[in-house]
Amino acid sequence: MSKEPFAADSETKTALVLDPRDNVAVALTALHQGDRCTVRYPEDRHEKITAVETIAFGHKIALRDFQEHEPVLKYGEEIGKMSAPLRKGGWVHNHNMYCERGLK
Repeated sequence: MSKEPFAADSETKTALVLDPRDNVAVALTALHQGDRCTVRYPEDRHEKITAVETIAFGHKIALRDFQEHEPVLKYGEEIGKMSAPLRKGGWVHNHNMYCERGLK
């Protein structure tokens, strides 16, 4: 039995890519470390990805490995840069990315 009474099983965990240029997806369900989820792309393509850490509903999951200072793309636009390297399946949020606009 699941730890959460209404938690979705691995097959129903999903994330959504908003624009084909994006390198992150939005978690449509809470993801726990080790969960496999289906990433849905705008061009009706799907990919399985494993969360390497816990990612809250509505937060971003990395679709590829990132190096420090690499741009993060969401909505087809740069929304920030990574402040540290991150593995595919990692949680992308303000604890590990920055926006240069806010630094000026």
